[in-house]
This record gives sequence, C-alpha cells and structure tokens, in this order.
Amino acid sequence: MKRKHKPKGLIPKVTAMVLTSALLGQVITSSVYAGDTLPYTGDSAKGVNQPYQHGYTASQILNWTPESDIHGDLLRAHVPLQPRNDAFAATQAYPELSPDTQLFTMSGDYGNAFFDSTPYTNEFSEYLFNYWQYTDYYSYWHGMASAGVPEELYDPNKEWTEKYFEFGILNIPNPAYTSAAHKNGVRSIANIFFSDNDRGPQTYKQMLVQDENGNFPVAAKLVEMAKYYNYDGYFFNQEEVAKGVALEDIASYKKFMKYLRDEGLYIQWYDSTINTTGKIQYQNQFNGLNSPFVQDSALGRVSDSIFLNYVWNHDMLRDSRDHAVSLGLDPLETVFAGVEGGHDQFGRWKQLYDLRNNLDENGQPMNSIATLGADFTHNALDEEMGDGSTNHRAEDEYQWMTFVRDRAWWSGPNQDPTNARRTASVDLSDVYASGAKWDGIAAYLTERSVIHGSNFVTNFNTGHGLKYYEDGTVSNDSEWSNINIQDIPVTWQWWMDSQGDKLTVDFDYGPTYEKGARYTYDSVGAFTGGSSLVVNGKLNADNFLRLYKTDLSINAESKLELTYNKPSVNDASSLNVGLIFEDEPSKVVKVNVPNSGQHTAGWKTTSLDLSAYQGKTVAAFGLSFDPNGTTFENYQMNIGEIRFSDGSAAKPNAPTGFHIAKALTNTDELVVEWDIEDYSMVKQYNLYENGAYIGGVYDSTFYIKSLKHPAGKLSIRAVGADGTESEATVLSYDLNAAVQDIDVKFKNNGDAMISWKNPKKNPGKEPIQLTLQTEYTKEPFTKTLQIKKGKQSAVLTGLPTNGEHYVLDIAIGKQNPVTTTGQLADTQITPYAKEKVTVKDGKYTLALPDLEDWYKIYVYENEVAREFGVTYVSQKFPYIIRGRTKLSELTFTPASSTRSLKLVIEDYAGNKATTILR
Repeated sequence: MKRKHKPKGLIPKVTAMVLTSALLGQVITSSVYAGDTLPYTGDSAKGVNQPYQHGYTASQILNWTPESDIHGDLLRAHVPLQPRNDAFAATQAYPELSPDTQLFTMSGDYGNAFFDSTPYTNEFSEYLFNYWQYTDYYSYWHGMASAGVPEELYDPNKEWTEKYFEFGILNIPNPAYTSAAHKNGVRSIANIFFSDNDRGPQTYKQMLVQDENGNFPVAAKLVEMAKYYNYDGYFFNQEEVAKGVALEDIASYKKFMKYLRDEGLYIQWYDSTINTTGKIQYQNQFNGLNSPFVQDSALGRVSDSIFLNYVWNHDMLRDSRDHAVSLGLDPLETVFAGVEGGHDQFGRWKQLYDLRNNLDENGQPMNSIATLGADFTHNALDEEMGDGSTNHRAEDEYQWMTFVRDRAWWSGPNQDPTNARRTASVDLSDVYASGAKWDGIAAYLTERSVIHGSNFVTNFNTGHGLKYYEDGTVSNDSEWSNINIQDIPVTWQWWMDSQGDKLTVDFDYGPTYEKGARYTYDSVGAFTGGSSLVVNGKLNADNFLRLYKTDLSINAESKLELTYNKPSVNDASSLNVGLIFEDEPSKVVKVNVPNSGQHTAGWKTTSLDLSAYQGKTVAAFGLSFDPNGTTFENYQMNIGEIRFSDGSAAKPNAPTGFHIAKALTNTDELVVEWDIEDYSMVKQYNLYENGAYIGGVYDSTFYIKSLKHPAGKLSIRAVGADGTESEATVLSYDLNAAVQDIDVKFKNNGDAMISWKNPKKNPGKEPIQLTLQTEYTKEPFTKTLQIKKGKQSAVLTGLPTNGEHYVLDIAIGKQNPVTTTGQLADTQITPYAKEKVTVKDGKYTLALPDLEDWYKIYVYENEVAREFGVTYVSQKFPYIIRGRTKLSELTFTPASSTRSLKLVIEDYAGNKATTILR
C-alpha cells in the first residue's frame, strides 16, 4: 500500500508487480494511481487566507499545541458520533446477510489535494462521499505537505517524482468529513504512514522516542490531537521496506499502539508484518506472524483490527477467520480483507480481489472488509477515458459520470443494491466502466441507519451544488461543495420495485447540470440545498422507491410534510408515501398525496396526518408512483423535502455572540464567530450575506471566502432536529468605514513599513491604532502603535525576524478593526546542532533538525559538497533535501579522516548557517 503523487497531465496506466508466492513467499503490494486533485483556478481558487490542512512530521506532532497549529481553530469537527440503530434484517436489501460484517473505507476527502484540502469551497466538482450507510470507519488517504512547506515548491505540471518537498507522516481527517461521518455513525480515522520513498528521511524511530519514564511523548500528543479535532483513531501503515523495524523496536511499537487504544482510540494495523526478522513481509492473511500486532501474548490487546494486504484467496481468508477465533477474537471485528479499489478499477478485476472468496459455506462473510481508493470512481476518470492529459474529474460537465461510477461501485453494476452482483450484460460504457467482474459493496455489507426518534428531515442534499436553493428559489448562484451540510444519504441507490418498466432515479442539480444521455428529465434543481430527488420515465405500473431505513416512532402528533414538484403534464397518476412498519415489514402501507397527478407550477408542500398509526415504528419508508392502470410516457416527479415531525423538537433560539473575528479587507475574506449550542438542540448553523446563503456548519466559526458587498448585513440562523430554523441574529457591517488597501513591506532589519488609505467618510478625524500579533506560536509577540489623526503610514520596529505568521489589525477610533495577514521578515536560522551528529566506526549519521523551516543541508568535505540520492529518481543533489533525500543517505563515510567537514543548513527563505564538525 503506497502513496503515489502525480501532476497535471500525467495519469499513467496501472502496472502491478506481482511475484508468485512460490518464488518469494509474498507478493509486493501494488499502488493506487488515481490522479491528484489539482489546484482550482479562477473564482474557485483557494482564498488567500482560506484554512487548509497540512501533514505532520513526528517532530511537529511532538511540538503540537492547539494554538501553534496553522488554522487549527478553523479545522475542528464538533459533531459527536451518533448512535446507529439496531439491525433489522427484514428491511435489508439482502436479508440473509449478517449485519456484523464491517467496512473500513480508506479514501480521499474531497480528493487528493496537497495544499487545497479545505473544509468547504466554491467548486462543484469535488469528490463527495455519499455511502456512509455501508461504512463503519472512514480513513483518509492522500499526500499532505507538512506544516511550513511553501506552496511555491509545488508545481502541478512536473512529474510526480519531482515533488521536492516534505510530506507528513500523519494525515488527520478533514473536519467537514469527520462531521459528515459522525452524523452517520461512522468513526473518522487519521492515517500514520511510513515509507522509504514517500516520506524520505522520516522514520518510525522519530515517533517511538521515549522519555526517561518510558512514556511516548508523541503518543500523548496524538491523543490530544484526536480529542481536539474530534476524530476517533489511527490507521498505521508501517512500510519502511529498506531497513524494516529493528528487533528491539518491535515491542515499543506495540506499546505505542496499545497506549493509544487504552486511551479510547480505534487502532488499525496494516498487514506490513514486522516478524521476527524485523523486515516487511506481507502475509495477506491473519496468522501467527501478524496477529501479535493485534493481540500480543505479553501485552494483551495492542490494536483493534488489521487491514490485510490484498493478495488472498478463499483458503487464506478461511484460515484468517479460524486464527482469530483461536485467539478468542471475533474475525468480523478484528480481520479486514483488503481490496485495492484504485488498482484495476472497473473491467479488469483479477480473481485475487474477488470478495466471493471471503464467503463461507452459508454465503456469509468470514471476515470484515477494507477498501483502499474507492474514490477512483472520481479521481481515475481520465485514466479510464484513456487520456491522461485531461482533467475531466475537475470539470462540472463530467460529474454525472463519476456519480454513476460511484453508484456502480457501491450498489453494483445494475445500480440496484438488491441486485448488486456482477452482470456482464449491463452497459456502463458511457461512464467507462464494466459490470462483468465486480460485485457492488452492497452485495456483502448490510445498510446501516442513524435515523431514529420521532423527527427526521431530508432535502436530498448531497453536499454540493451548482447553485444553492432555499424554498425553491436560488439564494446563491455560485457552485459549492460543503459536506458539513450533506443530508443523511438515501439508504438505497436505487431500490425500485415494479412489475412494469422501472422509472429512472437521479439527483437533480438544476438547469445547468450536465447529466449525460442516460437521463432525460427536465432539470429543476433543489428545493433547499443543491439537489432534489427526481424520478422520470415511462410509468406503466406502480413503482415503489425505497428511500430510507429508519427506526421512527409514530405518535398522535406525528405528521409528514412532503414538498414535490411535478413538471410533467396533468395525469391520473398518484404519489404515495410508502411506510413499512416494524411489526409487519413485508407490507407497504400507502399514504396518498392528494392531487399529486396534477402538474405543479413549482414546488408544492402537502402535510399528511400520521396519527392513525400511533404506537407503530417506521422501519423503512419510500415513495410510490402509481399510474392507476394507465401508461404515461414522460412522467416526472421531483421530491424536494420529506419531513417527519411531532412537535417535540424545540425551535432553536437565535444564536448569540455573533461577531466578526477577522475582516480581511484586502481580500474581501471574513471570519465570523458565535456561541455554539449542544448538538442535541442545534444540528447546523446557516449563514447569510444580505439575505443570500453563504454556507452552513455545526461549529462556532465560519470562513467566508469572498464578500459580495462591502457593506450590509450578515445573519445567522440555527437549525433544529426537525429542520426548523431559529430567528435570525443580524450583524451590520461596513468595510467602507475602515481603512483600505493595507500594504506591508519589510526592511532588511525586519522593520515593517505599513501604509493604508483612510476612508472617505472618515478622513483622519480619529486616531488609528495598529496592533501586530504573531500567530501559531507558543509565545505570541504583540506590538501596538497609536497613529496621529490623518496619517496613512507607519513603521513598526523591534519585530521578530523569524518569518512567523502575523495578523495586523488597524482600527479607527472605537470601530472594529480590519485585518491583514502575512509572514514577518525571515533573516535568521539556527545552526544545525552538533550533538545531532553521531559518529561510529568512521561513519557519520545526521539526525533530522528540530527547526520548523529548514529546507536543505549541505555537507562539505574540504569545501566540496557531497552528493545525496533522493527517492524515486536516480539524480543526485549536492545537498540533503527535506522530505526527499533517502533515509539511508543520512549515514555516510567521509573520503578521508583528515579532511575538513562542515554542515551548512538553509531554510525556506534562503538563510544559511554553518556548523563545523572538524
């Protein structure tokens, strides 16, 4: 299991190195070759101050604090993990399947972005995960540059082997994905990864350092980070192949993981077995060599589960199950058979990836399932189309293909979770897929649900859109992606029962949505959010579309509100809500929607009284489209909202504490904050600018990428459990009354020369206060200066010269300040510490510096620079490159013991410092 990083224009065909077990006793793991998510351009480009994620080295983990982490306060998830309903076989697509089989999904969050991994943005074409109902654990898989790496080092047009910057060994979850996962009862898992190639000179030894008491400081920090960012555990992928793990470190590695698990975190170990030799050896099954990394005879339980490498067969998976049972472990909790989604994609699946090999004699999975790279349905589209020079996966007009491909992966080639098995006759050529060699995930995993209680609402919002609608009207005409506000996905895509022709089902994103030739409906868009549910086609028999698996209780006050739009002509059809009750799950009870055969001029809402069914529990529900004995050729019905409610969900109070935290006047960006209520009372906050929707989140802060108006009113509403919104809290703002065009330049000595323009409405009548404060540092530096009336420039002296991030606030009189951000002058670097060099038998070993911004190390013998090899390419460089020089190269033998030897360290700003070794 390895990470590959490719630039724009290079999406190579998959090649796999497979050596027979008869020759080597193992198979070399293959690689995911899905394309990188390239930086968006134009209006979709990342904002100047937009919060984005970064990776972490072991040193950065050790030094982590909430205050010092870049954008840390804006990258937290707050939705608590929601409980799931008890399994109910009668409403499963495959009733015979055991609900105990679990799925560990490892995939991208929105994609595979190096410097553009944001919680939300104004781009429709991001990868949005919509199958939480089959997933128990979601872990994140993509390269992420470590903190401090300048974005200028990334050139998307270069070969992926020529990315000469450092990736972190830790990739924490995108907070928006964590919120969506938790909303659906899914645990969100961070990723720890060690590899000779992808992580350069970083090694597990830097992570396993113990203090004088035998504790692991990095492990303690990992616990802190998980609690602060609200994720649930760690996936360990230990693949340092060249040296493996020293025998004396194996016990420490187990203790390290055990500490994390004992602290309540979920821990999964990848099958890169470190056996008694200390070398990497993929077992492809659960056996005595790798089981000690789950349960150790001396330490007890070390981790929760193992992700098996991919080259297994039926006998190996049977033996894996039996080995788990022999240890007193439940294989469905402990053993996950690995499937590499990005390896062969559709149409080229090899027998060794066939999940039928995981079935016992009764057709039940013997072990649970883990997948890597299921986002290939989106990210590998260009490769499947046969033209790696394109970037269609990032273009709006190709997204319909990725949606169909995604559905084929999860629901099977028939796009039907009740018929999820491979079907060679299904034509998926229009989306560059095949149904001949792949069963959908739904063939092996039962659907789960978190929908319970007596209130539920959905707008069929998938978490992105080409516009944002409210009550059927466009509230914001910009495209967007924000999985924070994704509705709980439809349980089955698509389970349609009919004795005649089946209607087509899709998500309707509006008139500008390109939907391909397979869809013929008239696009009307959403009622609220980015999408509505649409069914259309020839209606010649009753079509019952099952939508949600639930555990909803009905009482005397229960009602169902249905908002629909029927663009097709008047006819004699009827729309019914189909309720499946727990006490009689084989029966569909229809509740008629009056006059639903009539064409509607837009959206219409009908309230249905459910009190006749009080005391019953809805185990599933859907919609029935009945022609009542007639045939209608071009039937279409859009569903914009379904709401179950009984009045028990209190209308939330208007949010309090709403204020502007940062008004970034030079870029029209804004950060707002408010007081957050408990999730039991509020599920989401919606924000507006002059009445137009900006975005939503369950959080106490929100980043606004671009204000459309320099003055006006911001407002915020809280959304309750039944979808009811609170009254708005309104905040007036006027950036025209603040200083404009702030410019900051630094002298060689670090002094800041600051200029601005006073507003026309207030040309210097009040004094101005400048406050500069460093950010993301353990010891903030603050400098305040009062400026006389009428001035439009100032010089701040005595500033640090270490390149730290700063915020500069400029306030006129008692007005709220406006802000600009940047980095201070960087004119200094600490020399490489001599004590980090160890000498043994004439060999010199360099430990990685602790400095945050070091970039290169030159080693001079008699003033001649040594050359060092880097990962992936044969080229050598006259310096050590952070993150790319091979780990083995950090140990070298000078040509002569009499030669002079010195080190020169250089930071990202080009500052250099010399350390004389001899």
